[in-house]
Amino acid sequence: MTDSAAIPPSGPPAPHSAAAAYGLLAAVVCIWGVNWPFMKMGLEWLPPFWFNFLRLALGALTLCLILGVAGRLRLPPRHDWPMIAIVGTVQIGLYMGLVHWGLQYVPAGRASILAYTTPIWVVPGAMLFLGERLTGLRALGLLAGLAGIAALFNPLSFDWSDGQFVKGNLILLAGALCWATGIVFVKRHVWRCTPLDAVPWQLTIAAAIAFVLAIAVDSGRPVVWNTPSILILLYNGSLATALAVWAVISINRALPAVTTSLAMLGVPAGGLFLSALILGEALTLSLLLGLFLIVAGIAIVAFDDRKRMPPTAA
Repeated sequence: MTDSAAIPPSGPPAPHSAAAAYGLLAAVVCIWGVNWPFMKMGLEWLPPFWFNFLRLALGALTLCLILGVAGRLRLPPRHDWPMIAIVGTVQIGLYMGLVHWGLQYVPAGRASILAYTTPIWVVPGAMLFLGERLTGLRALGLLAGLAGIAALFNPLSFDWSDGQFVKGNLILLAGALCWATGIVFVKRHVWRCTPLDAVPWQLTIAAAIAFVLAIAVDSGRPVVWNTPSILILLYNGSLATALAVWAVISINRALPAVTTSLAMLGVPAGGLFLSALILGEALTLSLLLGLFLIVAGIAIVAFDDRKRMPPTAA
């Protein structure tokens, strides 16, 4: 999961054609969409906080190796380190930890929708801390997103008596709030380094946070090493973390930010339908309605952002 506002300015456009950028975008949406059922499967053998640590550590190592071989691995300037630490801790470390923790209690399709409510929470956060106006379109998008969340928690379809299920849903919403908090912080910062300078260190910090959480919470739960768990871990660390992050940075340098944001709405949709296909999860009316309203809300907010952008920023 990403957001164009969460990635520092990238400088000159990357040497990607539009066709190559759109191909990368489609690949990332597919990689992240199918990863929701894969993560759910991985939790059978990998305790959530160890899963999170191993994924982030492998992702950081992979990206550092790629950039090192390419001669692109460098230390960011001191000016950017406080924000790199905030992003690595809150926006990546805590978000990913909460997602893996909540996913053990919640079906993967539902979890993918809740985790992608982040842009909805950015709207009130930007109003409170950045002084941004609540335009009519933003208000409509916020209301649509909140209506989607209400549909997911509809008492007629939501089992409030299942404490673990309720806890898992709240944990996933807390994860989305962590990601939104990171976005609001990033919007207030003027970056001096490029995304590829920052991301390896953000992932490294996130992995360190994840290790502390794993020791604190999952120290008594063993990791089961077998072919499925290793393959899922390799997929998460190398593809869904390192290579997907690199691809998104390249995409954001070649395509309009709003195009990327709207295309990423395919991730929760893919997560929902692929979880039904792979894991046999039920596609209930409340799930479909919640997905539709949340996606509509995010799309409306993105459209409003597009209207307020200067022509050169589009």
